[in-house]
Amino acid sequence: MIVGTGQFDLTGRVALVTGSSQGLGFTLARGLAEAGATVVLNGRGAERLAGAVERLRDAGLDAHGYAFDVTRREDVAAAIARIEREAGPIDVLVNNAGIQRRAPLEQVGEAVWREVLDTNLTAPFLVAQHVARGMIARRAGKIINICSLMSEVGRPTIAPYTAAKGGLKMLTKAMATEWARHNIQVNGIGPGYFKTEMNRALFEDEQFDAWIKGRTPAQRWGAPEELIGPAVFLASDASSFVSGQIIYVDGGILATL
Repeated sequence: MIVGTGQFDLTGRVALVTGSSQGLGFTLARGLAEAGATVVLNGRGAERLAGAVERLRDAGLDAHGYAFDVTRREDVAAAIARIEREAGPIDVLVNNAGIQRRAPLEQVGEAVWREVLDTNLTAPFLVAQHVARGMIARRAGKIINICSLMSEVGRPTIAPYTAAKGGLKMLTKAMATEWARHNIQVNGIGPGYFKTEMNRALFEDEQFDAWIKGRTPAQRWGAPEELIGPAVFLASDASSFVSGQIIYVDGGILATL
């Protein structure tokens, strides 16, 4: 537990984490809750979301679940209003919801392109825009966008994802530039290769697994829990003068050829 660690303490704050019924999002929500926050989990599947909330509550953490589609403006507006009415004003937003669709670029259909960009780039814009209005009125807030190594570099077969995450990096900087004067800090976390459900096909591929370990100076995949520290830092008073930055948690991949 991280509760009671001074400027890293999130007691009394409400944190919304999108796409948090499983994977990295659930781990981030748990970490923020362990630091004292009341966490609001989001997902589209009500049953899976309810299970995630129950696991956190069973651990003695303050958690709530709201099922809504982050790519639909009307759903986002209604959900944010309901969350702030029922759970409290949102102090911390973590834009984590994301999808991956792999195919050679010349074979990517327009529908797939739009699906990936809608989820990984347009949704963070929609959710942040609605949440930021309350933060501006209160003159306080933290927004953390979950970016990626692909905010900086590319790989074959994931062009839509790369375009979206590159855009999210620059959207993070744009948000920081516009909202800093309202005492809102906006930053990003760029995970490297982590063992998550989204990456299962990759780490179960022996050849790719060996390539990642050889390419990463740390010589291993990341553990989801290794993202909690940066998230708590960016959600807390410890980062009160940090804005527009992307913290890459990648075992050193971007530092080396």
